[in-house]
Amino acid sequence: MASSMEYLGFVLDCLREVDGISHKKMMGEFLLYKDGVLFGGVYDNRFLVKNTPSINELGLPLELPYEGAKPMCLVETDEAEGVKKIVNLVLKDLIDKK
Repeated sequence: MASSMEYLGFVLDCLREVDGISHKKMMGEFLLYKDGVLFGGVYDNRFLVKNTPSINELGLPLELPYEGAKPMCLVETDEAEGVKKIVNLVLKDLIDKK
């Protein structure tokens, strides 16, 4: 099932507190970037972020974005401050890993 533009809009609204967010449509789903760094996406109308050490500590549920993919963390909040915290933790891990 492809993700809807409405759900993407909902996620982008949740990300309004995070500067530099962009997205790309890919095979009916949406990849999410911050300043060119891929950190997550919208898959089957679910907001998933990469599973990084800092995110692991939050105990977010893991889900597969699609069959054969690595598990990603499901973000279940629509509170902008909580989403900002989660995304910033993921990005810190991804950028520090480079």
